[in-house]
Amino acid sequence: MKNSIFALALTAGALTLSSLATAQEKTPPPMKPEATEFYTPVPPKVTPGANNTAPPSDAIVLFDGSSLNGFVSAKDGSSPAEWTIENGELVVTRGKGDIQSKLPFGDAQYHVEWSAPTEIVGEGQGRGNSGFFLMGMYEVQVLDSYESKTYTNGQAGSIYKQFPPLAMALRPAGEWNYYDIIFKAPRFNKDGILTSPATVTVLMNGVLVQNHVILKGPTEYIGIPNYKAHPEKLPIKLQDHGNPVRFRNIWVREL
Repeated sequence: MKNSIFALALTAGALTLSSLATAQEKTPPPMKPEATEFYTPVPPKVTPGANNTAPPSDAIVLFDGSSLNGFVSAKDGSSPAEWTIENGELVVTRGKGDIQSKLPFGDAQYHVEWSAPTEIVGEGQGRGNSGFFLMGMYEVQVLDSYESKTYTNGQAGSIYKQFPPLAMALRPAGEWNYYDIIFKAPRFNKDGILTSPATVTVLMNGVLVQNHVILKGPTEYIGIPNYKAHPEKLPIKLQDHGNPVRFRNIWVREL
């Protein structure tokens, strides 16, 4: 019996040594650094703007203070935009309606600067209200909520009625705020079924306020948002909410 146990132990030991030897034989040689390096595609060269808010060399400039040529009335998509330009700044003209870009956009980096009116009128949603609508239907809220109470998913920097801002980095009325927005448009299949929802990242004055949020659908003032199939590119829209909000330096980098 003892001899049998000893023989079994020797056999087990031999198998273990054999397994170790086999494992060592199968161990691949050390990887060289070059194995994880690649040289194509080569990123295109882009010259940055003269400052951190100026348009880079590959941007499509929609408003530079000189004219409204980049916009039309959103009422019919073709009539001239009827907002005014004062000192190189685009001013919402009450009653003239929303305006939209002539060009359609989808996946893109968007930059827009805005300033709430210094004459304080109203509170909450009635104070320095406008909106920046991606594809004309997904709203990043523009609002003087610096010292004005309103619902949190309706404050400046919110994805209106969907996501409140992560922080309130707003400047007082009369000072300039800027939004940098990274947007991925939704995708639909040939049957109009949503295959990929829209996502948005927003920085307000350099502070992250929306971190790659997944949109529930187009902006709705009343009711639950629901996606409906639409093209991959549509015009952006600026809202006439009756307050003389000012805009400047609006540009887009398509992705």
